Amino acid sequence: MSDNPAPRDAGNWARPVDKLDLSGVQAGGMRLNVAGRHLTGPIRGFGQMWQKTYWVRLSGAPATPQEVITVWKAEFPSFWPKGNRFYGPLTGIRPGEVAVLNLAGPGGVTAPGETPVIATGIMVIYADDVSFSFMTPEGHILAGLITFSAFAEDGATVAQVQALIRTMDPLYELSFRLGVGHRTEDDFWQATLRNLAARFNVAGQAQMRSALVDPRLQWSEAKNVWHNAAIRTAFVLPGEILKRLLGRS
Repeated sequence: MSDNPAPRDAGNWARPVDKLDLSGVQAGGMRLNVAGRHLTGPIRGFGQMWQKTYWVRLSGAPATPQEVITVWKAEFPSFWPKGNRFYGPLTGIRPGEVAVLNLAGPGGVTAPGETPVIATGIMVIYADDVSFSFMTPEGHILAGLITFSAFAEDGATVAQVQALIRTMDPLYELSFRLGVGHRTEDDFWQATLRNLAARFNVAGQAQMRSALVDPRLQWSEAKNVWHNAAIRTAFVLPGEILKRLLGRS
């Protein structure tokens, strides 16, 4: 018998990986800035560290936290705001799986033909019956950990998104300092939660709170700008737009 048995939730955690692999991701979208990238976390970001929490009460809905998470995992892309796409793993949201993200700009703006402004991705690092967590790769807007959960509170199920994040590089940090990045991030997750609530026939009002965890900038991570997904997407955007337009002609 082993002297160091694996913890009970060992199967809920992703195994460590050196670089991300897209072999298990469904087809579609701009598959940029993901394959071969390393994962990052808040420690490896450039900007100020924030903890942001968004939630919605599913008042009147009979769904348990487990049922909410089951639906959230199965239908995850359908709850995102218009103009944003999530190309998930073929096996569903499970530990170790990778997804491709095609994100719209502020206000849900995309290039002509619904071409995304930023192509990036995530990896599922944890999943159980009441929660799941994503971590971002190099080049993503945010270096962080985002956890989706559901729990019972005062007779109702609450769905929650909690993010521990830093901007990835100085350019992204500038957009957050100007308010654009914060507003886009906050609107995105509150809209997602409203859409999730509507799935359970609840006209929920999403709420949020944010806390500045670390006000410092990590200048040693300024080099992350080399992997900036927005810049790298912009380089290939004209070709993608042309291909889409020709495909429609």
